[in-house]
Formats: sequence, C-alpha cells, structure tokens
Amino acid sequence: MATITAQLNNAQLWLLRNRKWTVVALLLLALIFPLLVRFRILNAYSLSLAIDVLIYAIFAMSLDLLLGYTGLISFGHAAFFGLGAYILAYLSTRLTSNLLLTVPLVLLGTALAALVIGFFAVRTRGIYFLMVTLAFGQMLFSIAISWSSVTGGSDGLTGVPNPSLGLGPLNLAIDTRENFYFFTLAIFLISFWLLRRIVNSPFGWTLRGIRENDARLRALGVNTFRFKLAAFVVGGAFAGLAGLLQAHSASIASPENLYWTTSGQVMIMLLVGGAGTLTGPLLGAATVRLLQNFASTRTERWETLMGLVFIAFVLFLRGGLISLLRPRTTAETSRAQEII
Repeated sequence: MATITAQLNNAQLWLLRNRKWTVVALLLLALIFPLLVRFRILNAYSLSLAIDVLIYAIFAMSLDLLLGYTGLISFGHAAFFGLGAYILAYLSTRLTSNLLLTVPLVLLGTALAALVIGFFAVRTRGIYFLMVTLAFGQMLFSIAISWSSVTGGSDGLTGVPNPSLGLGPLNLAIDTRENFYFFTLAIFLISFWLLRRIVNSPFGWTLRGIRENDARLRALGVNTFRFKLAAFVVGGAFAGLAGLLQAHSASIASPENLYWTTSGQVMIMLLVGGAGTLTGPLLGAATVRLLQNFASTRTERWETLMGLVFIAFVLFLRGGLISLLRPRTTAETSRAQEII
C-alpha cells in the first residue's frame, strides 16, 4: 500500500512540475479533435459530445464560483442557464443571431436576473439559501411552461439558427459542427482564463474567506453581502453564457434547462470533478457526460448504474477527481491548489 501511495505521489508531482507541457498537450488534442472525427478515427457523434462537455464545463465552473469558492449551495443555478438559452433563442429567431449582439444581451439579461434573485437569496444562509434559489428556479420554469406565446410552452423555442459573427458586410457564419466546436472551445478557454483571474484576485481570496468563516470577516468590517451578491451575479452571467451555447448547439431553448434536475446534474459534475478548483468542473463534466453516453448505450438501467457511481464518489473520493492530482505531501499541497 505504501509503495502504491508513493508511486501515486510521484505521478502527481511529475504532472505539477510538467504542467505547462501537459496543458500544451491537452490544447493540441483539443485542436486536432475534429480531425480525428473527419478521418473517422472517432465517430461523428464524438464532436457533439465534446461540444456538450465544454458547454457543461462552463456551466459547472459558474456554479463552482458559488459552491466551491464562496460556500453557497445553490439548487436553482439552472435558472440562469435556461434563461440564457431563452434570451438567445428569442433574439436569434426574431432579431438577429449575430454574436456581437446576442452575447452582450444574454450576459446583461442573466446578470440582471441574478442581481434580482441574489438580492433576496444572499440574505439567507444554509438550507434556506438552497431553498430560496430552488424556489426562484422553479418559478422561472413555471413561467416558461405557462407563457407559451413567448417561450413556446412545453415545446420550447425551436428553430434556433446557427450563430454568425461579424459587422456589416464582414460576416462569418458558424454553420458547421466543426466550426461551432472551435467557437465553443474558444469561449471555454476565455471563460476559464477570466474565472482564473477572478478567483486569484483579492476579490477571489475574499470569497474564500467568506467560505471559511463568514462571521469573522463580518467582524473585521467586510461587507460580505456585497461580495456574495457579486459572486452570484458573475456566476449567473457565466451560466447564461453556457445556456447561449446550449441553445445554439441543440437549436432549441427547452424548459428542461430551467428545471431543478439540471441544477442537480451540474452539481453532481462539480462534486465528481472537485469543487474549489477550475480544473475540477471540466473533469466532472467530461466524466459525467461520457459515462452517461457509455452507460445509456449498453443498458436500460443506466440511471441506476450512474447513481451507484456517484455514491462511490461521495463515499470514497470526496475531493473529486481533482484530488487524485494533488500530492499527499504537505509541502506540495498548497502549491498544487494554486495551480489547479
């Protein structure tokens, strides 16, 4: 057992010391991934699955800003994911699908919704915060189902066109799955970079302090309400961005995107990958989506199998997959947390 632990630590330290080359290798793999599909090394569905993983990774990172860094357990985070999808679908089917207009409007709309919901939710704590966010999420789901003249009712808003990017005569249509994959990859990398800057800023370290001891920070004169509300708004905006990508990918804004099970699914991704990091949500999204695809094609009881896997994670790997990349020596642990 001691030998296995030592070998695992050596592998972890090697990954940390060669992290730049690891990142370069992963980026190269991401860039050549469509070629693997084009030359039929992988099937065509693999490209759609990769897009799905990237979208849910952005969604999971937005929730991680609340759960992993601020300690706020939200069960209504799908409200902003679904709202972003509906705003995009409404704009693109009635006005324009130009991303130069739709992206800012989606970000603004979901951020304003998060500001209003967060103003009330952040005033509560613990289980009450969870229930308030769940209530707001279900309220938006109910509106989406009943306001059929705007939302399409239970059918959702269908016929979402392919996105375009340009100004005036210079217009680039993102009209193939391969092009949309590269676009989604670019949005994921930008989101990862922005969130990394946020969590490693003084603002991000204050969020960590709130997570560890909210009362102590308030005693020191820190207005924790404003910091938690700001985190709620930023997280809601990034969730809306993921919803925009989802609507374009599926060509529909569905009320299911607002339902509480979507919040539960992305929370499972976060727990599987590891909360309190930015790499963990990507690992969790990839693991859950790939495992769902693998299990559902081989057994009708795939949901039972998925449940057993998640129970195993909770019991035996509480730190998520990202904990496997953290060395168990005290000297390297803090440095590893900063890296990942």
